[in-house]
Amino acid sequence: MLYDMANRFMADEIAPHYDTYEKNEVVDRSAWKKAGAAGLLCASMPEQYGGAGGSFAHESAIIEAIGHVGVDGFGIGLHNAIVAPYILHYGSEEQKERWLPRLASGELIGAIAMTEPGAGSDLQGVKTRAERDGNQYRISGSKTFITNGQLANLIIVVTKTDPAKGAKGTSLIVVETDEVEGFERGRNLDKIGLKANDTSELFFNEVRVPTANLLGSEEGQGFIQLMQQLPQERLMIGTTAIAMAERALALTIDYVKERKAFGQKVIDFQNTQFKLAELKTEITIGRVFYNDCVRRHIAGGLDPITASMAKYWLSDLQGKVVDECLQLHGGYGYMNEYPIARMWRDARVQRIYGGTNEIMKLLIGRSL
Repeated sequence: MLYDMANRFMADEIAPHYDTYEKNEVVDRSAWKKAGAAGLLCASMPEQYGGAGGSFAHESAIIEAIGHVGVDGFGIGLHNAIVAPYILHYGSEEQKERWLPRLASGELIGAIAMTEPGAGSDLQGVKTRAERDGNQYRISGSKTFITNGQLANLIIVVTKTDPAKGAKGTSLIVVETDEVEGFERGRNLDKIGLKANDTSELFFNEVRVPTANLLGSEEGQGFIQLMQQLPQERLMIGTTAIAMAERALALTIDYVKERKAFGQKVIDFQNTQFKLAELKTEITIGRVFYNDCVRRHIAGGLDPITASMAKYWLSDLQGKVVDECLQLHGGYGYMNEYPIARMWRDARVQRIYGGTNEIMKLLIGRSL
C-alpha cells in the first residue's frame, strides 16, 4: 500500500516538475514539504518522533517508487534511511525530540558530511577538526560531494575530536546550519548525472555548536557508528539499483515492441529476445537477492560483508542493464528525450559512492 501511494505521489507531484528540477539542479524545498505532509519522510522512525513507525522495508518501498517513476534525483532516501537513523540510534532523547519530527515534516532536510577533498572511501583520512571550547565545539574543515548539500539545514559532520587517536578520535556532530555562523556552502557541483540532486562543497570556518550536538555518550564513537550504519547505506544503494534496472527493462520492452527495423519489430529479432531474456533473468536473480537482504536486515542479521556484496553486485547489474537497454534503443537511446539516456547517466555514480565497488570487493576478499 505504501509503495502504491509513494508511486502515485512521485508520478503526480514530482515527475511533472522533474525536468525543471534537472535544469535548476535542485529539487524545490516545497517538494520536500509535500513529501513530509504525505508521510513519505522518516517512514521508519517511531511515531513518537513524528515518523510512521515502519522499518527499512517501508523505506525500500519509497525508494523503489522513486526508481520506478524515474525521479532518481529526489534525495529523500539519504534523508530517511541514512541521516535520520543516526539520530535515532545514537542521539539522546532530547536530540531525537528536537530533530526527528522536523526531519519528518520536511522543515529540516538532512545530509551527512563524510567525504573530503582528500578522503573518500577511506573515512580514516578525515581532516575536519572539532575542538572543544567550553560547552561548545569549534568545527573547521571542508567537505565535498555532499548529497542534499544546497538545501540541507541539518548536517551530520564527520570530524576528528582527537586526531592523535586516528579512527578512535572520530566523532559525529550535528550542525543546524540556520543557527550558526561560519558555515558556508560552496558551489552546486556540476555532475554527469543525477542533476536534480544538489551535491555540494561545504565549508566549516570555526563553526560553533553546543557540545550537546555530539552524537553518542562520549567522543570517539564516530567511526564505530559509521561502520554500524554503512550496511544500511549500502543496501539502500542496492534498492536504487534494482528499481532502476526493472524500470529500464520495462521501458525497453515497450520500445522494441513498437520500433521497426528491416521490416519487422525489433522485438522479433532473435538477438533482441536473447538480450532481453538474459536481462530479465539477471534482474530476477537480483530481486530475489535484494529481497533476502532486506528480510535479513529487518531481522537484524545483515552482516557488512553481505551488504557489500549487495552494493557492488546490484550496482554493477544496474550499469549493465541500463547500458544494454540503451543499445537496444539504437540512436534514440543517445537522445536526452528518451528516459534511458538519463538513466544511463544517473546510474554511473552508484558504483562510486557509498564506498567504491573496488572497496566492496576488497572487504569481501578480506573476509574469505
